[in-house]
Amino acid sequence: MIRELDDVVLECDLPEHGLARGDVGTVVLVHEGGGYEVEFTALDGETVAVLTLANTQVRGVRAGEIAHARGL
Repeated sequence: MIRELDDVVLECDLPEHGLARGDVGTVVLVHEGGGYEVEFTALDGETVAVLTLANTQVRGVRAGEIAHARGL
C-alpha cells in the first residue's frame, strides 16, 4: 500500500513534464477514489513537476533498487 510521503517509481514516460520511466517522486496526497498527487524534484531540491497520477502510473520502491541520476 502506497501512503503519503512514500517514494514511488514512475512506470511510464511523461515527456511533456520532462519525466521518464524510473524517475522517483514523493507522494504528497493519496486520493480517496484512487490515484496520487506526486512531486518530482531534481537532486538540488528544485521541483520539476507535481502531477496527479493513476495507480497504474506509479509503483512503490522495491528492495534492492538504486537511484540513478540523469539530466533534464
